Amino acid sequence: VEGVSVTDPPPPEDSAPVGGSKSETLPSLKLKLLSAVSGLNRGLAASEEDLQKADAAAKEIEAAGGPVDLSVDIDKLQGRWKLIYSSAFSSRTLGGSRPGPPTGRLLPITLGQVFQRIDVLSRDFDNIVELELGAPWPLPPAEVTATLAHKFELIGSAKIKINFEKTTVKTTGNLAQLPPLEIPRLPDSLRPPSNTRSGEFEVTYLDSDMRITQGDRGELRVFVIA
Repeated sequence: VEGVSVTDPPPPEDSAPVGGSKSETLPSLKLKLLSAVSGLNRGLAASEEDLQKADAAAKEIEAAGGPVDLSVDIDKLQGRWKLIYSSAFSSRTLGGSRPGPPTGRLLPITLGQVFQRIDVLSRDFDNIVELELGAPWPLPPAEVTATLAHKFELIGSAKIKINFEKTTVKTTGNLAQLPPLEIPRLPDSLRPPSNTRSGEFEVTYLDSDMRITQGDRGELRVFVIA
């Protein structure tokens, strides 16, 4: 019986993840979520049924993982995270559930990869978006990377508030030699009511390679470490 602890009782029979079988473990639940969101183009191609499947799979992981305590696990936020799914993108705008340009044919904008870069020491929180901007023929499309720089703070055991600082746009591809351009921030008197400088979201699951968050408008987002 060496290696078997007599001080730790076996888990109760009803401790299985909500909606899952008792034999399902976190790795299998994470695989189920990844399978549910694969092929959805980060949520841009998601139907109502797809949204429900992703939400159910995320809830199983959250139940199995238990409460998140960022006061203890803040270091797990560190790094560059790749967005693989956002329920807000099903609205077909780059802003998700917030106002933003459409991703259809009205504007020649193609959304590329989306990342979040988090530094827990400096409290830097950057949203990085790769975009392809259409141009009149015969000019090739312009590839740009927009970095929306924020500072973040913890406002609860699992909730984060981000405060916007600046936006920097850098051309890539054929125009990579051009210097980055910092977009001036509009004065408060000229900013539309929906254009706020801050936002909040709750981290509902966090480990070394996956992060699940719920936005302040109910957006479900799934990230993997990049």
